[in-house]
Amino acid sequence: MTPPPPLTALSDLDAQLAAAGYAVLDAASLARLADIDPQALAAWAPHWNALPPDTHLRDGGRYRRRRHGCFIVDSDRVQAVPHRAHWQPVEYNALHGGIERWFEPLAADMVADPAWAALLSGLARHAGAGMAGPWFVEAHPFRIDTTDGIGRPTPEGAHRDGVDRVAVLLVGRDNVKGGETRVFDARSPHGVRFTLTEPWSALLLDDARVIHESTPIQPLDPALPAHRDTLVLTFRRAGFQGPNTDTANP
Repeated sequence: MTPPPPLTALSDLDAQLAAAGYAVLDAASLARLADIDPQALAAWAPHWNALPPDTHLRDGGRYRRRRHGCFIVDSDRVQAVPHRAHWQPVEYNALHGGIERWFEPLAADMVADPAWAALLSGLARHAGAGMAGPWFVEAHPFRIDTTDGIGRPTPEGAHRDGVDRVAVLLVGRDNVKGGETRVFDARSPHGVRFTLTEPWSALLLDDARVIHESTPIQPLDPALPAHRDTLVLTFRRAGFQGPNTDTANP
């Protein structure tokens, strides 16, 4: 049986990230970190029902839907940048790296919600001990479903993202088993595994120190739809990654 998430008290967040390279917050702590009403987060969940298919899956799968948006966060100032492709080097994503992947933009009303800017700036305050912004943030709402009988949250396997910090927020799970989170020290075999089940609980990662993955999902009841929804936010100081230089700025 998968262990429960090793929750971190909000007051211990920075110390836990510094010591272990990862931390897990429950939904109430995430809302306090961003200084927003928890219901503001819950109100975004319907947007995941309108995610378009990911047409770039190189394994031929049909199990992933997503959108994409980019922002510059400097203190409490959050600026959306013109829509751009998502790009990763091959060394960080052997399956999908080295290509420009264009996805539909984020829902305009979600981005316009004051809670969105509060979430990004709240997480940015903990993106790096002693490191000031600006932070170059990419937002990825994902739905992994079981259209193919099995859904793969991380088809590239255990990986790093080539950024400074990663935040994986669970939006919800419906009729699924699996989707176990695994976090490993990048320089040793030590790691932890657990399953996020509470909507809007969050895993925060120091991308330089740990690698991470989520195991495939399957339906509990094969006769019914099944999916796992997440919001992945990446924070990078050196600019957005791009095909000409991995410090490409907008």
